[in-house]
Amino acid sequence: MHNMKYNPEERHRKSIRLREYDYSEPNWYYVTICTYDRKNLFGDIKNSKMVLNDFGKFVNEEWLRTKELRKNIDLDEYVIMPNHFHGILIIERRDTARCVPTSINDKRKFGEMQPGSLSAIIRSFKSAVTKRINELKNVQGKEVWQKGFYEHIIRNEHDLYNIRKYIGLNPFKWEIDEYYQSE
Repeated sequence: MHNMKYNPEERHRKSIRLREYDYSEPNWYYVTICTYDRKNLFGDIKNSKMVLNDFGKFVNEEWLRTKELRKNIDLDEYVIMPNHFHGILIIERRDTARCVPTSINDKRKFGEMQPGSLSAIIRSFKSAVTKRINELKNVQGKEVWQKGFYEHIIRNEHDLYNIRKYIGLNPFKWEIDEYYQSE
């Protein structure tokens, strides 16, 4: 039996990313992003519909802005829930302006942030939302999101159909959702 105490500051997170996959490659990606401590920040479910508060509206605006800022990105179905976000993001082609290697020997290590990658896009989105919420609350450095996010590479039409259905039904199933927390 180990005599070690759990210290959240010392935990090492295991990456769920595919080791050999380039997440700046054109593809369809499903993402889930949770709020810090899964706090209900973005609004409430009323009559099986999400009613966004100001913070939820920031999430909506910044998600749509993701497409405006990056010409190689498109967006599909998404839903903002009280304490998490589900969305389908499409990288249509490489963003060649930002993905050109700096030298012939430019080999990134696994886990390094690659410009134009899914991780870089989500990091920018989360950062923009956090900045707007913290400005409205008049605080600095307050956590809005959990570290990281869940991603899934959408592999076929059946997969896409099931994910779209899950996203669409999310508000109807809020009270049985794995992320549900009542206030």
